Amino acid sequence: MTDLVADPGFPAGTPSVVGQRLHAVLDEDRVVEDLRRYFGIGLPPGAGVFTGGRFEHFAGGGDRRQVANRFTAEDLIAVQTLSVTVPASVSLDLLEGSLGAQLSHLLRAIPVDTDLSDADASVVADGSPAHQAWCLLENQYKVGWVIAGKLLARKRPRLLPVYDRVVRCALGRPPSFWTELRTALRENDGALHHRLLDLRQSAGLPNSVSPLRIADVAVWMAHPAPGHRCP
Repeated sequence: MTDLVADPGFPAGTPSVVGQRLHAVLDEDRVVEDLRRYFGIGLPPGAGVFTGGRFEHFAGGGDRRQVANRFTAEDLIAVQTLSVTVPASVSLDLLEGSLGAQLSHLLRAIPVDTDLSDADASVVADGSPAHQAWCLLENQYKVGWVIAGKLLARKRPRLLPVYDRVVRCALGRPPSFWTELRTALRENDGALHHRLLDLRQSAGLPNSVSPLRIADVAVWMAHPAPGHRCP
């Protein structure tokens, strides 16, 4: 799991690469407009709104108390708004089989109401329940690292970020994305985390849109440049 939870090993006081790149995106003049356009703020219904704006809100959200520790059919629809589809066999196993039971067990050990910036490093470390859930999906059930990450982001939107090819292309491929993003959010007394909260307010978004999703959407809307294809 080299993309997500290894120790990045940065010397103390060295700004993280992810932090530097995210600050550059968030400092662009267009970022508030991009956020409003993505989530359809101030736009009439159906006016080119991105389906991903429904990811965290569809059916009340994947982290609401009644369903926070199990995957539902609504979660499978929600990840489709981010342009991925869980294979049918895996979907059935998530809803009715042993995969769903194993992930429910792991989800009970993953904090629901904790922001990544406030979480202990062990929460996203190698061997943590979050790491085990990711490995179960990505390695054993072969859904791929992008789908695995989006499924977990649906269940824990404040703690686990969306990480796909566009984000990786824009922010780099550190030994651990989860760990380095946590580091970036905590640097300089949490300056990046507070910047994301300020952008949420400036764009008029509800508090149910987590700082992690603000970062993800800002990156996705700003990158890639026209004509560029992320590997």
